[in-house]
Parts: sequence; C-alpha cells; structure tokens
Amino acid sequence: MNTLGASTYLWASPFGDGRIDLFAHARELGCDVLEICIEDPALVTSAAMEEAASEAGVAISVCGAFGPERDVSHEDESVRRGALAYLRGLVDLAAAVGSSHVAGPMYSATGKTRLLPSGERERQRRLAVESLAEIADYAGERSVALAIEPLNRFETDLVNTVEQGLELCERIGRPNAGLLLDTFHMNIEERSLPEAIRLAGERVLHFHACENDRGAPGTGHVEWDGVLAALAGIGYTGQIVIESFTPEIREIARAVSLWRPVAESSDELVRTGLAFLRSSRAAVEVS
Repeated sequence: MNTLGASTYLWASPFGDGRIDLFAHARELGCDVLEICIEDPALVTSAAMEEAASEAGVAISVCGAFGPERDVSHEDESVRRGALAYLRGLVDLAAAVGSSHVAGPMYSATGKTRLLPSGERERQRRLAVESLAEIADYAGERSVALAIEPLNRFETDLVNTVEQGLELCERIGRPNAGLLLDTFHMNIEERSLPEAIRLAGERVLHFHACENDRGAPGTGHVEWDGVLAALAGIGYTGQIVIESFTPEIREIARAVSLWRPVAESSDELVRTGLAFLRSSRAAVEVS
C-alpha cells in the first residue's frame, strides 16, 4: 500500500533544521511521509532530520532543487562539477535519513528553455547522461535510487514526457535510475495519464500528486480513478506526495508561476488532498 505525504514547499523555503517542526505538523495533518526539499544544503543536518522524523513517526523523501548553478548538462565543466557535488550531497543525506531515493529534474536547470539545433540538443543530452550515470553509480553504492522528474515544456526543454524520461534512463544504463512522475506536468504533456503511467511501469520510483492547477487532488480535472488504477496496475507501492506551493513564498511562487492561492491554506490543501487520495485509493482497491 502506498504511503501518502506532502512536500515542505507547502510551508517553507528554504527548508532546514529550523523547521523540523514540520515533521510533527505533517503527521498531525495525516502524512505518512514528509518530502524535504533541499535548496540550501548548509541548512540541513541529517541527525536533526532523522530525529524529528522518528519522533513524529513519518518517513523522509529527499528532493533536490535545480537552479542555474546545478546543471549537470551545462556546457561549462565547472558548473557540471558543482551540480554533481550537490547531487552527491543529496545522496549522502538520503542514505543517512533512510530515503530510498533522491528525486527531481536533475538533468538540467529548471527554467532552462532553448530552441537548439539537433546537434546541440544531443550534446546536452549526452552531458546529462554522462553526469547522471556517474551519480547513479555513487548512489547505487549507498542503496539510493535516482527518481528523475520530467517537467512541462514551460519549465524545461530537455525531458517533458514519460517517453523522453525512459529514453534518458535507458541511456544512463543503471538499474537505480528511474522516474518521478508528477500529475501537474503530465496533465500538460501526456495525452493520457494512465497510459503514460503504464508505459513507465517498473521505472516509476516516486510520484507527485496535485491537480491541474497545482491544487489539492480531487479539486480539478485530473482523472484520478484512472491514475490510481494505473499505479495499482504496475504494482507501484511507493510514496505518493502532494507537491504544491504557496504565493507567500515569493521566490518559489515566481519560479513556478503561481500567482494566486490554489487553496484556503497549505494545511487545508494537504488535509483535503490526503482525504481524497485515501478514499479514491480505497475505491480502486475494492474494484
């Protein structure tokens, strides 16, 4: 059975030791897992995370934040090296706190959108493959997987669809390289969310659930019965995390183009979304 949870982006940015209260808060709202989003690694210590999560009785998922200086497919080798160092740190954190994966769009910088000739695009893909193969080897030695997230066309020019994500994983060629699927991005890029999930199959290592407007699951037009049935059909028993954002955290809101609230509050979004996912999942299991 899937464990359900929420992302720290709903309450804090950047997240760090100063907000370890979010573990207990997430549990109070009904979360089984809290996804910690690591924008500034210097603010996060594994011991504080592990202790707070243990006391609250929630699992930890580790997710990266990939700005311009964390681009493993950048033409400048020094930028790639910096991105790889950041990813190694995330892998170490994941291993220390018991997260089975590091998740996120780790193949490029979020917001990097360029029309490139085919030769230049292939060079970008090759650099991403070489970099992520190196990180996958490092992660594999620590029993950590890479959950690579396709983003919509407005946020990246490199990996938008499940098909492209699978191609990237095949080129990386490591068994611990898989996909994080996100219903917000899939709703834009995929012709059928259930079919895309079935296509991804055993490569699905992590899952983000939110509505077409990034609101609480069940409040928009995402085809949840089909999505949850497809996840059950591929045997996915991993985490399902509600990832959304608040306009109050201005830098992140600007990055994801969130100009208005999508719920009464972050707490209400999580409560509503978790209740919907649990009831919908139960209906799928009964059927």
